[in-house]
Amino acid sequence: MTARFPAVSRRALLRGSAGLAAAACLPTHAWAQKDPIRLGTLTPLTGAGGNYGPSMRKAMAWVAEQVNASGGVLGRSVQLVSEDDQTNPEAAVRAARKLIDVDKVAAIMGTWASSVTTAVAPLCWESKVFLTTVSGADSITLLPHQGYLVRTQPNSHLQSTKLGEFLLCLKVKRVFILAAQTPYAVAVQKRVTEVMAGGGAEVVGGLVYDRDKTTFRSEVDQALRAKPDMVFFNGYTPDVTVVLKEIFKAGYTGGKVAPAFAVNQKLLASLPPEVTEGTYTWAPSPALGSDAFKRLGRALGTDDVDPYSAQTHDHIGLVCLAIARARGEATGTAIREHVRRISQGGGTRVESAVEGLKLLGQGKEINYEGASGPCDFNEVGDILDCKFRFEQAEKGKFKLLKIA
Repeated sequence: MTARFPAVSRRALLRGSAGLAAAACLPTHAWAQKDPIRLGTLTPLTGAGGNYGPSMRKAMAWVAEQVNASGGVLGRSVQLVSEDDQTNPEAAVRAARKLIDVDKVAAIMGTWASSVTTAVAPLCWESKVFLTTVSGADSITLLPHQGYLVRTQPNSHLQSTKLGEFLLCLKVKRVFILAAQTPYAVAVQKRVTEVMAGGGAEVVGGLVYDRDKTTFRSEVDQALRAKPDMVFFNGYTPDVTVVLKEIFKAGYTGGKVAPAFAVNQKLLASLPPEVTEGTYTWAPSPALGSDAFKRLGRALGTDDVDPYSAQTHDHIGLVCLAIARARGEATGTAIREHVRRISQGGGTRVESAVEGLKLLGQGKEINYEGASGPCDFNEVGDILDCKFRFEQAEKGKFKLLKIA
């Protein structure tokens, strides 16, 4: 399995999803007398998350097309209103304000960066608009969101626990963490330190940097003085690209690990293979064997759908099904009250919004599990568990090590 989280350009998105958007947004004769259900997408079409946002948005547009083609949600079409958060909290707040105040959406779906979600979430709960996110920082679900938020991405505690356990399996003894300044950084370092200590290893140092800098040589020198056998690069693709080049030039030959959202195929293609050789990555794994994942892959034109697109596929599925179970009440409050009733419990297992809508129309209970896997949330909106995919860079490509 060598394909890896493909980037989708904004131009390609507009070309490839023009038909989807038209189908998703235009009412048909069957529902001409009914107001559409307006839902917002807020994804990083540009900025550090720009490798993922277009595909995430396209996944949601495809689900909307499928729902509309099958008759909508209780006869109402789904109309998507899409904005670019630019992977920037200030831009995201402006976009969210428009979606809430002007477009009157019932839900905002797809925020990626934790800093963006942290900035947008208060606008949502204050306006009683439901928010679905793929952000991982623990702090997000500790906000007083009053139930108006769920995330399909495992939180940073679960992610860093899995990473620490993986590093212990590799017999790593000394880890240094180089992290970009994000809400995700501090919590991850704390948990990795705890897990490593429990296995007889240690985090020998950590440094949080400004990811907008153009050089990180002083940070690299500080890391190497600690004599680690593994350096953990906890940043985004642009800054990690620079750090990898500089640590290679400094002569470091030890282990390297980074989140898969940072070290992706685009990064590997941009650097000589010797710079990235041996770098480990880990990421939540979609439900690779599910029909939902395979159908989404065909819609997106890839057999390697990234986890964020799989999750946003499920965001819109969850929202549509919650509205249907609320007898068509398209409000954030209705979604909040019904989202767990269609995603966990003893109902019939379904993998698509269309299948779930059909069963709900027959008065049956459902348990939605989509392209990202089970969508079971705890009381604060965190996903309870998921599998992770571990890979390693080899000659400019990724080699799958395990899914566990």
